[in-house]
Amino acid sequence: MKKLYLLLTFLILQINMTTAQNKVSGVSVYETLSFDGNKLVLNGAGVKEKMWIDLYVASLYLPSKSTNADEIINSSEPAIIKINIVSSLVSTDKMIELMEEGFVNATNGNITSIKTKIDKFLTVFRDDLKEKDEFMIVFNPKIGITVFKNGVKKGTIEGMDFKKALFGVWLCIKPADEKLKRAMLDN
Repeated sequence: MKKLYLLLTFLILQINMTTAQNKVSGVSVYETLSFDGNKLVLNGAGVKEKMWIDLYVASLYLPSKSTNADEIINSSEPAIIKINIVSSLVSTDKMIELMEEGFVNATNGNITSIKTKIDKFLTVFRDDLKEKDEFMIVFNPKIGITVFKNGVKKGTIEGMDFKKALFGVWLCIKPADEKLKRAMLDN
């Protein structure tokens, strides 16, 4: 039953993407996304850069716009972070390294209680990453975090503790990229 629910959630998510609002580093950024009867609006989108090279685009979708990172991190409302790889320079090892560092920063170094959840999440990036890969990180309060890569479900991780740490990777006090954080909160 849970698998059917996730499949239907994904299909609804895919069907309910509206026309692209604009493009960020060549990636279509949609004004709204919907899943499981929840309409989410684009809160903001930006680019993770390294030495002036665009690596990936991250878009944040929420039930209503917010500029308060702490409220977003701690919210139990549905949310989506969409990540689009825009450079062939993003390797599996580099993405995992960036995410591990992000989790450490988001939890103030206190990852022990969610280490197994982090490890499970990182398996999503173990396959070779390619330019144009798309990840949908969907937070459904009923299920937890479900991750899709190029439309294929890669896994689900339960727990509000993990959701807070994961969203903190981009939105905490010491985010993965300060400029990207500001762009994701720019509404």
